[in-house]
Amino acid sequence: MTAGLWTHWVLPGIWITVQLTLYSAALATAVAFAVGTARTHSSRFVRFLAGLYTEIFRGTSALVLMFWLFFVMPSLFGWALVPMWAAVLALGLSYGAYGAEVVRGALNSVAPAQREAGIALNFSPWQRMRLILLPQAVPEMIPPFSNLLIELLKGTALVSLLGVADVSFAAYLVRLATQDSARIYSVTLVIYFVLAFVLARGMRALERRTKVGIGITATPGGAR
Repeated sequence: MTAGLWTHWVLPGIWITVQLTLYSAALATAVAFAVGTARTHSSRFVRFLAGLYTEIFRGTSALVLMFWLFFVMPSLFGWALVPMWAAVLALGLSYGAYGAEVVRGALNSVAPAQREAGIALNFSPWQRMRLILLPQAVPEMIPPFSNLLIELLKGTALVSLLGVADVSFAAYLVRLATQDSARIYSVTLVIYFVLAFVLARGMRALERRTKVGIGITATPGGAR
């Protein structure tokens, strides 16, 4: 693999993969918290709508959704998305549905006495969520969120099927140009590993910080 091909295709592909991961993760996080908190709402109708969203997007293929957004939506609604944003929307909505279950489970794991204390203090539902529930639930969300984030990173490889010049698409172009499949795909595996490793370490640091914020310190045996 020549330096010219590396500079022209692979390095820009890494940057596009990073952007896809960050944008999709931001959308997935927003969806996860919105839908996950709605799953704990007192209204049965709100819980039904949130549950319906979760079941639909967990039960459909992110790749097919990506194709639907890019190829079908323009003919149905007249809204055309560039491949990059069709990919971000599909990945964000799909992984957000999985994240919503993480949020719901973490919120439900907070001790009922904590909720009752907020009611006794005459806190509004939003105040109870912001001041009591989320500070205790967020540290419990981070490990499964870390797993989802790494899965999302690997899922960005799907965008190469829309012609988005991410790492996977760049590897394909280099393979066509050099016929050196072993080297380029070995390098691509290393690239994804390094990106995943950086994300995992960042999420672990965030987990420790959030736990310290609520007075939980890592024990020597559980430190990571």
